[in-house]
Parts: sequence; C-alpha cells; structure tokens
Amino acid sequence: MPVNILLTFIIGSALGWILIKLTRAPKHLEGLILGVCSAGNLGNLPIIIIPAICKDKGSPFGDSNVCYQYGMAYASLSMAVGAVYTWTYVYNIMRVSASVVPKDDYRTSSFRLEASGEFLEFIPEEESSEPENPPKDNMDDYTLLLSSIESEENVKLPISAKIKQQFGNLLVNSNFRAIFSPATLGAIVGFIVGVVPQIRKLMIGGDASLHVIQDSVTMVGEAAVPIITLIMGANLLKGLKGANTSIWTVIGIIVVRYIFLPILGILVIKGATQLGLVQPDPLYQFVLLLQYALPPAMAIGTIAQLFGAGEGECSVIMLWTYVLASVAVTFWTTYFMWLVA
Repeated sequence: MPVNILLTFIIGSALGWILIKLTRAPKHLEGLILGVCSAGNLGNLPIIIIPAICKDKGSPFGDSNVCYQYGMAYASLSMAVGAVYTWTYVYNIMRVSASVVPKDDYRTSSFRLEASGEFLEFIPEEESSEPENPPKDNMDDYTLLLSSIESEENVKLPISAKIKQQFGNLLVNSNFRAIFSPATLGAIVGFIVGVVPQIRKLMIGGDASLHVIQDSVTMVGEAAVPIITLIMGANLLKGLKGANTSIWTVIGIIVVRYIFLPILGILVIKGATQLGLVQPDPLYQFVLLLQYALPPAMAIGTIAQLFGAGEGECSVIMLWTYVLASVAVTFWTTYFMWLVA
C-alpha cells in the first residue's frame, strides 16, 4: 500500500506538471497545482466510505464484521502513509513555490517575503529630490558584476552535474522540521505500536495492562472524523469568496483527479495483480483503487495558509473539487466494486 500511495503522488505530479505547462499557471501557484493533483484525501474519506460499504447488506466483500475490521485497518494505514507523504513532499514543493512573489506584489508600498523560515521586509525608500546617478566607479562595478553573471549563465553544465546541483538545492531548501509534524509523529507512533509485539500486547486488547490508552485514543479518533469534516466544510465556504482563479486550471485539476488518475489507477492495479504483486483480495484491491479517485487532501489548504500564498485559489479549487466529489467518488466507488467483485 505505501508503494501504491507513492505511485498516486508520482502520477498526479506528472499530470499536474503537464497541466501547468498547458495552462501557463503563475509561478507562485505551481506548487499548489502539483499538490492538489498529487495528494488525495487519504484520511477521513476512506474512513467514512469503507465502513459504510462493509455494513451494507449487498456488500461484495463478504461478512460485514470481517470487512469492517480489515477495511478500517487498510483505511488507517492509508491515512498514516498519506499524511507522511503530504507533509514531506507536498509541503516542500508548496514552500518553494510560495517563495516566488508575483510581479504585482512589487508595486505595493511594502510586503514581506517568507523564505527558509526568515522574514524579509521590503520598504520603499523615501523619495529624494536629488538625482539618483551613481558614481562612475559604482557603474563599473555593476558592469563587471552583470558580465560575470551572464558568463556563468552561459556555461553549459553536463546533465549529471545539473542533477547533483538540483538535488543539493533540494536538500538545502527542504524544511525537515515539517517531516515531524503532529500527523507524521502520530503515524510513526502508530507504526511502532503495531509493529513491536511487546508494546502491542501491553496496549492493545481487552486484557492489556494499558488498555485505557487504547480506549482514550479511540475516543479521540472517533471524534476527529466529524470535526475534520466540519472544518473541511468551513474551508470550502471560503471558495465562494475566493480569488479570481483561471477556469481552465480548475477544470484541468478536476479532469486530472476524477478522470485520468482513476483510469491510470485501474491499469496499475490490474497490471500489478496480473504480475502477482497485489494479493487477490477484493477489499484490498478496492482500497488501492479508491486511493486514485479521491478529492485533494485538506492538508493542502492548511499548508497554503501557512505560507500565505495561493490561499484564495486553493479555496476555489477545493470548493469545486469537493462539490463534484459527490458524483465522481460515487461513480468510481460503484465501478470499482463491480470491477473487483
């Protein structure tokens, strides 16, 4: 499953990059478009959809109790892995993209640019009646500086050197503190509890000594799903008053998430099943297919608010993708159940 989720991010990023080239989106919105095309809502939506299907009398997944138990396990793993990918990959590409300030912002009296965790405040200097003619020596320095910069740009680097340079820039610019966000830490703790037998026997089960911890965490988790859904609805309301977003960009994102990604997901899962890489479990295959047909992750809106770039555009995109999700997710869920049955 972690590999399948990684494939959804890779395929979505490739389709998002094509969409950026076709729509000629602004530089400061490229990270947002890549994020909404790659990261799906792998958290609360599968936790809502899968148990509802398992409890249905006409479910193709057999006994409802067994389906519910395994379905919740698959949905929880999907949520944990998705949170790690979102707060590492999507966070960093949106952070880099947000550092690009649109040209219109330079016309304002003052603005702040957040880059690498530092705030730089630009304030225009007071107008002066004296003519701004720099000395000749300074002009010579400027000429030498510009010529040296142009000569460096004209130097053609080999492909291997460019790859090393880009990889080095990625390591330098990456904010590794985001990897240890609350969602990521929760996923790591959950993996540790589930993998280590001693800790699992101590905390999980009716006879466990620390069973009260499991009860408390379960209570908080059950309350988190409706709360996140309410927050999601409140954020979608901002889309009604959002910024002017290109209609072709919104349409392209909808086409990527609800048409191209599910179709490519079917090809990937069916191909992996034929090669024996995916077990022939209908419920497991259904969860893998569902990961390709979900609306964008709600964490993208939080990331956009953190950087203050593309917040209005993100609200508009979220509004329309979630409005159409009721139709698209219902269609693909029905088709996936028929496909794996």
